[in-house]
Amino acid sequence: MSISRRNMLAAGGALAAAAVVGTDGQAATPRARKARTFMLVHGGGHGGWCWERVATPLRAAGHLVYTPTLTGLADRQHLLNSGINLDTHITDVVNLMKWDDLTDVILVGHSYGGMVITGIADRALERIGHNVYLDAAHPRNGSGMWGGPSAAAGGGGGAAAAGGAPAGGGGGAAGGGGRMTEVVNGVELTIFPNEAFVKGPLGVTDPKDVAWMMQKLTPHPMRCFTQPLVLQREAEVHKLPTTDIWRAPVIANLRKTNAQYTWAQNVWEIDSNSHNLMITEPKKTTDMLLKIAAM
Repeated sequence: MSISRRNMLAAGGALAAAAVVGTDGQAATPRARKARTFMLVHGGGHGGWCWERVATPLRAAGHLVYTPTLTGLADRQHLLNSGINLDTHITDVVNLMKWDDLTDVILVGHSYGGMVITGIADRALERIGHNVYLDAAHPRNGSGMWGGPSAAAGGGGGAAAAGGAPAGGGGGAAGGGGRMTEVVNGVELTIFPNEAFVKGPLGVTDPKDVAWMMQKLTPHPMRCFTQPLVLQREAEVHKLPTTDIWRAPVIANLRKTNAQYTWAQNVWEIDSNSHNLMITEPKKTTDMLLKIAAM
């Protein structure tokens, strides 16, 4: 796939939802012309906490923002059990949208969250207004995060993100991009957090951010990464309005390989080496989501 100039927007470009200056001289988030509903789905080993720097300005702009934590992780770690898999996490969000009667949702998936939002769209197509893949996996029917048909440019196996660590967050116990696992209380887990993992595959280097994340990250159930995604309405999912937001090295890799991997109408770039763009580049990420909300 060649990425056309029409589809490629630099993160620092003029966005429709650019910040305005408040009375105190500081940048103020503009109020939305139309309130939208965002569902921000985190990646492997993370939780709803990781969206704090994006969710706050989106809410200040007048939007309804959900940041659910998937079962078995972070503040829902007490629910960890051997039965948790990809379907569990898809059901988490589908049920939330059903019980809160959400429609026209802007569904954002980071990393492993790309697996989850693709499954959500397949099961709740009528509730989705726009899919956003934030440096995320791009699975197709039958692909798993690790193993199964490759679904992304530059990915070794499964639905790994192009040009970098696996989209589920990369490392295992060693934090270096491997798949090391450990069985804890009968549950096979991976992505055990350590500083090498945070600074390496996740690309977060600010010492305060590293310390914050080390307090928050939790190991992830391995079955989520090995279970193939089953899509009943794949063609319809691909017709949904879709935007890809990638970090710069991924875009460079896509240009180099001319890879066919995405069904997105928009492919945008954030000039960063970080996989965790919502933490390291929250304003650029927020501005792009505000632009989508204004579409």
